[in-house]
Amino acid sequence: MKLYNSATRTKEELVPHQPGKVGMYTCGPTVYHFAHIGNLRSYLMEDVLEKALRWEGYEVTRVMNITDVGHLSSDADTGEDKMLKGAQREHKSVMEIARFYTDAFFADCEKLNIKRPDVVQPATGMIDEYIRVITRLLDTGYAYLAGGNVYFDTSKLARYYIFSEHDEENLAVGVRDSVEEDENKRNKADFVLWFTKSKFEDQALKWDSPWGVGYPGWHIECSCISMKYLGEYLDLHCGGIDNAFPHHTNEIAQSEAYLGHPWCRHWFHVHHLNTNDGKMSKSKGEFLTVSLLEEKGFDPLAYRLFCLQSHYRKALTFSWENLQNAQGAYDKLIRRVAALTGEGETGGPEAEALTARFREALDNDLNTSLAVTALYDVLKAPLSDAAKRALIADFDRVLGLRLLDRADALREKEAARSAPAALSEEDAAVQALVDRRAEAKKTKDFAAADALRAQLAGMGVEVTDTPQGPVWRRV
Repeated sequence: MKLYNSATRTKEELVPHQPGKVGMYTCGPTVYHFAHIGNLRSYLMEDVLEKALRWEGYEVTRVMNITDVGHLSSDADTGEDKMLKGAQREHKSVMEIARFYTDAFFADCEKLNIKRPDVVQPATGMIDEYIRVITRLLDTGYAYLAGGNVYFDTSKLARYYIFSEHDEENLAVGVRDSVEEDENKRNKADFVLWFTKSKFEDQALKWDSPWGVGYPGWHIECSCISMKYLGEYLDLHCGGIDNAFPHHTNEIAQSEAYLGHPWCRHWFHVHHLNTNDGKMSKSKGEFLTVSLLEEKGFDPLAYRLFCLQSHYRKALTFSWENLQNAQGAYDKLIRRVAALTGEGETGGPEAEALTARFREALDNDLNTSLAVTALYDVLKAPLSDAAKRALIADFDRVLGLRLLDRADALREKEAARSAPAALSEEDAAVQALVDRRAEAKKTKDFAAADALRAQLAGMGVEVTDTPQGPVWRRV
């Protein structure tokens, strides 16, 4: 499989450190609010990547953090803590907020058929690891104390800006939000590893440390969680493109300074979901959540198909019209799959060629648009229904559209709709007499047939013989 590597800005073959095994790290959500569908585009495409790797035979271990402390509202390590902001908004404790929105996040993932990672680690459960790593960075001169906080010293690195060659002067303060310059920093690109009580006195969660009572910075959590579960050499790190700088840049800096060798081979970044007004966010415009899509009558899996029809490295523009088109395409696809009877032989050269076409799409930088095209090619191919269903089931292990489940449910629903309604106990007794009379006429036992007609008439039931058989009604 060849994937674009954001660190080298080239498409490269994914070569894991251990043959056949992929260690995959995903930057998880900051659980202070519901995830909007722009956030979820990244997790959805990462899910497709994981499923594609498994489909191709790799043994994948995927790890995700949950940020429940330390993520401040700007790139310059200043501003409100997002978790505290959520707690104040809803008059709950930070941990109550974290639990509620963690559950909400995974509920949305289930609706989108996003597999839960093998390891999910909340940031608050790793304090000792952060302290251990930060201590070594201080001991080796990569970190320093200033103003009560611990900072990483980016001047110690031969190269800091990994994902693009930024002009340092243009990054003097930060790249997002309105921020204040931190006068404690030796260098403008330095970042906080640990905050103490000298800053952000209203911070809700604090722990003892060698540098005072405080809490970790946002960036240190992902390095420590990744190293704990995936070791010193990481194969694949995923996240939204907005995390490339500063978050992933800082992860590389502190991880490689701590380890003393290269850390992560491959970086996979998913680009933004935009609206016609620009980048999607929680703070402007309509707050687009999975629940809102459902309220407006859309199937979350139609949104999944909408994302699959575009490449993960292209910005995708959301509109209700675009989603309506995706819903129509999804409904039509389900109907076409439901029409397959499952009869005939499976396999053969044509099926192998279609599988090869699907694999080629995945191997070409996870080209999900071409993979969806390969799925449609299955429906048009000169194959038996059984062969088509087998291929659709196989491809959907990656695409995750739940096609056979939805198609079978549609078939059952339509069968139930066309089936005769169940008779009441009284009507069933009448029908039994009508059937006995029909059988008596068939055997030319006319005396019995007349007696049964008289019995039915006494019950207020009139029987009429038609070419299609007897019908009855109450009179």
